[in-house]
Amino acid sequence: MSTTRDHPEYRLPDPNFHRVQLLDVDGGVRPDVDLPAIPDERLLAIYEDMRLARRFDERAVSLQRQGRISTYAPIRGHEAAQVASAHALADDDWCYPTYRDHAAKYVRGMDLATMLKAMAGHGDGYRIDEDVRVMPEFIPIATQIPQAVGAAWAARLRGRDEVTLCYFGDGATSEGDFHEGLNFAGVFDTPTVFFCINNQWAISVPRERQTAAATLAGKAHAYGFQGVQVDGTDPLAVYEVTRLAAEKARDPAAGERRPTLVEAVTYRQGAHSTADDPSTYRDGVPEKWRDRDPLDRYETFLRDAGLLDDERVAAIDARVTEEIDDAVDRAEAARDDPEAMFEHVYAEPTAELERQRAELRRLRERYGDAAFTEGW
Repeated sequence: MSTTRDHPEYRLPDPNFHRVQLLDVDGGVRPDVDLPAIPDERLLAIYEDMRLARRFDERAVSLQRQGRISTYAPIRGHEAAQVASAHALADDDWCYPTYRDHAAKYVRGMDLATMLKAMAGHGDGYRIDEDVRVMPEFIPIATQIPQAVGAAWAARLRGRDEVTLCYFGDGATSEGDFHEGLNFAGVFDTPTVFFCINNQWAISVPRERQTAAATLAGKAHAYGFQGVQVDGTDPLAVYEVTRLAAEKARDPAAGERRPTLVEAVTYRQGAHSTADDPSTYRDGVPEKWRDRDPLDRYETFLRDAGLLDDERVAAIDARVTEEIDDAVDRAEAARDDPEAMFEHVYAEPTAELERQRAELRRLRERYGDAAFTEGW
């Protein structure tokens, strides 16, 4: 694959277009493509972050099952789509994530302990450091899309060289906010990369019940800009497609529109969330998707390229384990003032809010704070 945006695979006018894929299902380089020039350090950083994402995911599910965090949205199967796309952004670019994009947020600079604190109910878990260009995660489906477009438009009006990447799932493409956001982006030519992780399921609703369109990427054509479908389990293809989309958003060629809709096709290997039982609406993971594990596939590529061996994998494993252990320890050591829940609700507290605050104080004095955490 060429590294220029003139590559025919990247200019895809047909809604039934071909999916960009650089690796075969076994992790080998496809014979009909030229690999993009990605530095070795970046290739290894993507691998390490994917490995951390997988381990974090396993640990978070375990913590939820033990009652140490609340409901969690697993990411198994999303590692390549999230990690590689986040690596393709420049430092000043913005990321608008959903509740499932833990790996993307980590790559963009968020602390794992902060994410775990949010899952454990600590309010400051949603507070993001000023130097981290990630918005707090959006829970309502697709609501972040118009906001991301507005931020991108504002950046352009102010002459800032920033791109906004907005994550969402296939279910979001059925929401009005999706269409309003993409329409605005096309009309006002905003520097936005719409990144749809199509994992085939919107909770229990399969992809074919979301739309009759052949592809989700093809919907971009209705709004006058490019759509690209990419193999979401192939980190090399995801990285290059996102990098090219961001480059175009920042500096379009004559006649080009800045926005791009990227559809990263993968499969949600686990539940929608830990409050969900996928066995009630599907029979496991189809064989063709079990064979497309993004981590295994990418590790094979790196070993074949001479960039990875058992010793380096062991060292990466040790670093990943240490970082996650440290994050869990720091998150579980966090303590909140229970009365903080009454702050920042109104500019001036209402009489009802003051009554509730007084009642909480009375209960704490009578029973002690330990009574509120019993069973944890």
